Amino acid sequence: MIRKIHRFGNSLGDASELKAVDTELGKVGILICGENTNPLARYSLIAQGEQIHIATYPPAWPTKRNNTDDDYRLGQNIKIRAATHSFEGKLFTIAVSSLLDDEAISYISRGNKDIESLLMAVQPPETFVVGPNGRVISEELIGKEGIVYAQIDLSKIVEEKQYHDIASESYNRFDIFRFEMDARKHEPVFISGADDSTIAKRNGKSKP
Repeated sequence: MIRKIHRFGNSLGDASELKAVDTELGKVGILICGENTNPLARYSLIAQGEQIHIATYPPAWPTKRNNTDDDYRLGQNIKIRAATHSFEGKLFTIAVSSLLDDEAISYISRGNKDIESLLMAVQPPETFVVGPNGRVISEELIGKEGIVYAQIDLSKIVEEKQYHDIASESYNRFDIFRFEMDARKHEPVFISGADDSTIAKRNGKSKP
């Protein structure tokens, strides 16, 4: 599931790795940046029993030349996404953002003062942890490097789901709503009517 690029923001991705994975801490899922705004991708993880969600974000997201009140607020929008996913899924969200420090800004701008001022003016991202009630339960790192700590008690998930569980029959209508996800890995060719050994030979491999 861990990867460096988006998989659902364009037609090149697939859902073969869209899974809530069992770990010692609980069932963990991850989405990158704007994927955390995709309600179907988020619901698929919730329906798989996700308990801890990791949401990763870039260090900056400038959308306009001039920093105005209606410009894209990365830090604020990260908080909206994290709170929404935690509250809807009754789970813990770890929002993790990278940092664009002065050295990185200088390297990217390469002496261009317009680019430098643009990157200096954008709202920085935030790093924090949200509980299953949608509230931040850790320190909030804004525009600086560091580590945040939070106590994750999975029993809180059970408590919150007693009130509202969108992936259960108590708060969903499976008789009228149907969600289907194609988890097949995208391949260049699907061969019908051939057994595994035939496909292996065509791929230059011998079946053990």
